[in-house]
Parts: sequence; C-alpha cells; structure tokens
Amino acid sequence: MEFNARLQLAGLLEWMDRQMKNCGGKTAVIGISGGKDSSVVAALAVAAYGRENVYGVLMPDGVQPDIDYSNGLVDVLQIPHCTINIHSAVRGVLDEMEAVGMEPSRQTVVNLPPRIRMSTLYAIAQTLPGGIVINTSNLSEDWVGYCTVYGDSAGAFSPLGMYTTEEVIALGRELGLPEKFLVKAPSDGLTGLTDEDNLGFTYHAVNEYIRRGVVDPAVKEQIDRKHRFSRFKFQTLPVYQNGLPMALEDETDFYNPNKK
Repeated sequence: MEFNARLQLAGLLEWMDRQMKNCGGKTAVIGISGGKDSSVVAALAVAAYGRENVYGVLMPDGVQPDIDYSNGLVDVLQIPHCTINIHSAVRGVLDEMEAVGMEPSRQTVVNLPPRIRMSTLYAIAQTLPGGIVINTSNLSEDWVGYCTVYGDSAGAFSPLGMYTTEEVIALGRELGLPEKFLVKAPSDGLTGLTDEDNLGFTYHAVNEYIRRGVVDPAVKEQIDRKHRFSRFKFQTLPVYQNGLPMALEDETDFYNPNKK
C-alpha cells in the first residue's frame, strides 16, 4: 500500500492535539538537531498547536559543525527557541568519574550527551507554562534499538514512533519543509560516522523488512538480533508482582497485570 502523507497528517495532528490535552499541557518542547526527525516533529507541532505554543531547544555539545541546520530550522518555522550548550555538563560528569578513578567507556561517552539533553529539555519544559517534552524518534531507529534509554527515547508522547525514515521524509515534504532538513544524514556527532555506518546496514533495508517483509538474510539476522535485545528500552518499568493484596484499583492495571 502506497504511503499517503496527506491522509496520515489529518489523523496524526488530531492525535497530537488529544495527547497534549491528556497531559494537561500547552507548550510543545522539542530538541532541535536540524535533522529530519526533530524538524518534522517541530513542523507537526506548529501545525497542531500554533508556533507560539512550540519551543525549540538547540543543545550543542561544545562546537557543533552543523549547528546552522538547527538555526535554520527554527528560523524557517519562526518558533521561540534558545540555545543551551551542554558541554560543561557533559564534561563535568566525565571529569568527576575520572577523579574517582573510573575511566568512562566509549558507550558512556556516546550516551551521556543525549541523556543530558533530555534532562535539559525537561528542565526547560518545567519552566515554561504547560511545557511538555515531545519525543522525536522514528520507527526505523526504534525497531533496532538505535536510541538512548532516558535520552532520545524519552518524552511524553511520540508522533513519529510508528513511521519509517522514508515516511518521515514524506510527512516533512507534505508539511512544506525545505529539502535540506529532510535529507541530512543522521550521525552520532562524536565519531564522524552516520547512524547507518554504526548500524552496519541501511534504514532502507529496515524499512523494507518492516513494511514488506523483504530483507537480505544476512541483514535480517542483524536486524532481528538488535530488535530482540533492545525491547527493554520500550517497556514500562517491570515491577515484581509479590502477590500481596491491593485494596485500591488502578484503571491501567499496572499493579495487577494478570487481571482479566
């Protein structure tokens, strides 16, 4: 079935409006990287809530060579925004680890900035009237677990969580975003490698597998393995069910998952 971006937008914008109301929120707070995901989410938020109710946060870690994309996006959308450089916060944690004799691993160095960025977004959201942090991850990344727990995987709700990278681009085009914000190759900002370099396969391969079930057997094994071992990132925090009585009911059944 061919993807119809215009048809999808109608339902998506209505859903976003409902989610914001369910949160009791007013201002959509979005981390702006200048890539397709944050650009499309910001454009969706403008369409859903009005630009005056969208707040963009640029968060370079020291000197960011491609910061012009982020600046360009907030200019195009004409949304309120600020720049918070997270370098001193990141460096402060790493320095303190080294001071107590711990050598930060590569994984620590890669994942600490996104977690500090998310903490920054929540700090700003709790300072603005009705601020709500909106997630910017897409289905292709999430399927293979290419996200940081409590970093870019966080947020109150995820508009793009069920759209592949190619569908995100189509939504962006339908929203009228300039092409340069939609074709910028995502990277970790540390190694100089793109996300696809780090993964070892293309997002197009993931997308074809997700939507059509078509995939090279060697790539299928890699995708399946990454998917299987990353599901914990998207589950509600497991709680041990100790069998003790509960006098109160919870409408979500979170405390009673075996309830029929």
